[in-house]
Amino acid sequence: MLTDLEAVFRSLKSELGLRPIYHHKSARVDGHLFISVLAYHLVHTLRIQLKAQGIHLSWESLRNQFAGQERVTVVLHRDDGQIYHIRKATRPEPHQQVLYNALGVPHLPGKTEKTLIDPRVEVPQM
Repeated sequence: MLTDLEAVFRSLKSELGLRPIYHHKSARVDGHLFISVLAYHLVHTLRIQLKAQGIHLSWESLRNQFAGQERVTVVLHRDDGQIYHIRKATRPEPHQQVLYNALGVPHLPGKTEKTLIDPRVEVPQM
């Protein structure tokens, strides 16, 4: 179990950019530790739910399985100068659908977002 925990933390630290630590203020150190522990709890919860469904994969294997599905944005330039953005998730592969079913989550994360931008209209700065 300790080896598994260390492997997950090593993976999370490299992927989330949590290493090396150069914080000089205690609030930043606390935030860093909070994000690390929160990420580990998320990984642990996912793996427990999958194990209950008979899926015994390491965190690295799960990351690789989910890596093929992405959210993509298509940018269309209209003749009138407006720009149309469409953002949606790609369809999951069959092996990804098995994992989504075991976790009880939708196969297409996020909704389809459609945005029309008129570059001629000035947007107020906040």
